[in-house]
Amino acid sequence: MPLLFAQVCSLVIFAAFIEEFAKVFPLFYRHGETERSILDLGILVGLGFGVTEFVLYVFALGAPFISRVAGVIFHASSTGITAYGIAKKKPITFYLIAVAFHLTNNLFALFSNSFSFLFIPGLIVLIATYLLAWYLYRRTSETIVV
Repeated sequence: MPLLFAQVCSLVIFAAFIEEFAKVFPLFYRHGETERSILDLGILVGLGFGVTEFVLYVFALGAPFISRVAGVIFHASSTGITAYGIAKKKPITFYLIAVAFHLTNNLFALFSNSFSFLFIPGLIVLIATYLLAWYLYRRTSETIVV
């Protein structure tokens, strides 16, 4: 199997689907939470995942510190998007939106080392993810989700 194909499959496609599902899986087992608290929990889970990935990449793999900071906020935002879907009883739709952002972000990150012009589209994906998560957060209420 060619190396590029293996990298795209593992780092771009599989990572996006698996990470997004693993981050929100515990949110399906909650009772008496409000929409806002589900989103808060999603953001905290994503933040924890992002910090763990940050530590792994920076201290174990030697990635530059500054290049991994955006990933911490990205994971919190993408998990918040899926958590919004759980709160609104549309988990698959918002899961797929988060996966699409994650997949696109990973694709630009993989190829931006070789093609520096991909930095700008990658930055746009990051900003779009942050803004969508913020917008969805503002749309949640303190209504208890049953």
